[in-house]
Formats: sequence, C-alpha cells, structure tokens
Amino acid sequence: MRSPTRIPSPQSSYPHSGSPGVHYRNPYEELGELADPYDPDDPLGLGLTSDDDDDADLGGRRDKPAASGSGDDDARWSPPNHRRSSRRRRGRFRAVPRTAKALIGLVVLALLLVLGDRFAVMYAERKAEQELQKKLNLATAPNVTIHGFPFLTQVLGKDLQQVDIAVPDVAADRVSLAEVRAQAQDIRIVGDLPSSFRGATVGRMKGDVLLSFEDLSRELGASQVRFRALGPSSVRADGKLPVAGQQVSLHAQAHIGRQGDRGISTSVTDMRLDIPGIATYRPGPEPRPGLYLHKKAAKQISEDSEKARALLSIPSVAEKLGVSPVEAGQALNDERRLDEITDSPRFVPALLAVNLVQAANDHPQLARKLGIDPTVAAALARIKVPELTNKLELSFQLPEKAKGIRLANIGVSPEGIRADLTGAGLNFGKTR
Repeated sequence: MRSPTRIPSPQSSYPHSGSPGVHYRNPYEELGELADPYDPDDPLGLGLTSDDDDDADLGGRRDKPAASGSGDDDARWSPPNHRRSSRRRRGRFRAVPRTAKALIGLVVLALLLVLGDRFAVMYAERKAEQELQKKLNLATAPNVTIHGFPFLTQVLGKDLQQVDIAVPDVAADRVSLAEVRAQAQDIRIVGDLPSSFRGATVGRMKGDVLLSFEDLSRELGASQVRFRALGPSSVRADGKLPVAGQQVSLHAQAHIGRQGDRGISTSVTDMRLDIPGIATYRPGPEPRPGLYLHKKAAKQISEDSEKARALLSIPSVAEKLGVSPVEAGQALNDERRLDEITDSPRFVPALLAVNLVQAANDHPQLARKLGIDPTVAAALARIKVPELTNKLELSFQLPEKAKGIRLANIGVSPEGIRADLTGAGLNFGKTR
C-alpha cells in the first residue's frame, strides 16, 4: 500500500523566533498586541473588583484556608458559621444597660396594671347598669360611666369621684322623659364592689331632663296633634281632631311652668277648632266661645245674594248685623236694597262678630247654605274645654323613686321641654 503524502502547512513569510531561518507569525498575536494589557484581577476588562477587594475596603479581612501545594490553587469553600452570629446577637442584648432593661420592665408592668384597671371599670359599670335598671324598674338599661383613675384605689376606699348616668325613656305619668342625664359626685359606696354592692350615698348631683316633642306627638297625638316650640316658655300645638265624622283643625298654645319642686304644669290658651275655609270654633266661657266665620267666607256671603237673604231672614242674626227688621224685610224683596246693605263697609266686620252656634242649631238650613254641617256645628258646641286641654296636657311629675331630686330652670328648646336636675345627700339602695 502506498504511503500518504504529507501536505506541508503554509509558511509565513515572517521568521519565527523559535525556528531560526523559518519565517512564521500567528495572526492572533498581532491582534493581541492591539488590546489593553491583561490585568489578572480584572480578566474581563469590565472594571470590576473581587469580593476580597470589597472586604479590604470595609476594613475587614476574610479568612482563607491554607493553600495546598503551590500558591496557585483555588481557595477552599467553607459554610457560614451561624452560631457565631447568634452569639453576636446575644452579646448585643447583654450590652443593653441594666437601667434600660428595668425601665422596659416597668413600662410593661404599668401597661398591664392600666389594662386591669380599665377592665375592672367596665365590669363595675355593667353591674351598676343592671342594678339601676332592676331597682328603678326601667324599660331600658341606663348608660353608666365611672370617672377617675385609678379605679381600683377608689374601690378600696369605697369612694368614687364622679359617675355619669344617662337613662332613656323614663315613664313620668302620661308621658315619657326622652332622656335623663345626671352627674353624681362624691359617691360613698355601701358594700363591696362589684360583688356585694348594697347601696350608695351621693354627695351632690346635677343633670337635666328632656321631654321631647317627638314623644309628645306620639304619646298624646292620638288625634294627630303635633307640638313645637313657640317661645322660651311656650309650646304650640297643631293638628287634626275628629268631630262628628269630620276632621277639623286644632290650634292651641300651652305655657310651661313649674309645679312645685318636682313637676311641670301647663296652661292652655288661645284654643280654636277650624272648619277649613268656613268657620272657627272657640271653646270656653262666655262671651268669647262660639262659631265664627272666616273673613274670606264672610266676603263670599256678602257677594252671594241667596246666602245674604238667608242670614237676614232670621231676625236675631239680622239684629246682630245691625239691620232693623224693616230694612231686613225690604232687602228680602228688593235687590237694590240688599246690595246697599251687603256693600256697606260695616257688613263684613259685623258678620265676623256673629256667633253662629245657636243659629246653626236652630236653623239647620241656614248652616247648610253657609257651608257648615249642622251635625258638626252641634258637636263642636258640646265640646268642653277640659276635654281639649286634656288632649294637650304636657305636665309631668318626676318618678316617686327619684326622691331628693328637684327641677329647676324649666324652658322650651327646639327639641322639647327641658329642665335642670339638682340634688344633694341622695341615698340609693341600702345605706346601712
């Protein structure tokens, strides 16, 4: 078999330093001469530094394992020592001064004492609310707030600085007090709080009560009567009242005053019942009570010939109008004479002053012609003042169990009737 022929490598025309007389040069060496000098600490030429350099900059030193063999071998890796960092943390805590540790402990203890004191206050308030509701027969539990800190020292001394009580919906005769607020001070406890509480003595007390118009309208307004403030001591009542199967408008004023030291009284004035657009009935003693036409209705009658003749046909009414029987007789048959009488400036004022109660009762046809139902007119005449004032009775008395408490400074606010409460040396429960 024929031996293969070796093809010689191409020779460079440049002489090679290792082979005299042979001219050879690697082209990559020529490119390498153009590059920056090689830096063993930055082989990629990116300007980065090794971790060892960073540790050197921070002033630290990284422990290296001993090199085996020549110094060119790579450094051996070792796992981090977590125990050393844990000991370091414990060492830092040991470095906290004992004074600071004591202060921290005192703060924690104080917080625990405050929380315990507040929990004791809430428990005592809850027990007091239950006891007050039971002893005073309240429909709703009151809201009790105990003031003063610390509470536990007050309990040990059986002397509370101040207790605020708010009681909603307290029954007082025919009405309910919307809210009773009291501030009791210098309270001496009889028994032990909260388990064996028997009673208390209140050094002094102040507060206020509210009789709201909303409650008055709901409790007394069976006839759809509504109450509102009219002045600092007056209340206005407006609404509807059923009379003989019809609704008439009710209007009245009630003046508020004090009845003794524990009650509020009212005096009703300017009461009237309106038949809308026709007449007003004013109950009461003579000479004021009666059924009187509205001014608009009186003008319409003066312009209506048929209604005017019906009035003049009754001698008692014609006489009250200032028309003589002769003139009345002429007006019944003479239209011109009737116009002279009804167009007179004094006719309408005179008609407004005529009490139509008796005329409506004696002459039902006249009442119908004037737009008045005779049945309603008769029912209005039978209404007595006490019956109406009873519907508007706003007075009340404090409950008997609230002994030693007095009312003062009674007045009217937009919300209702208000009064201040005062008291001293009050006893609740068993004080011996």
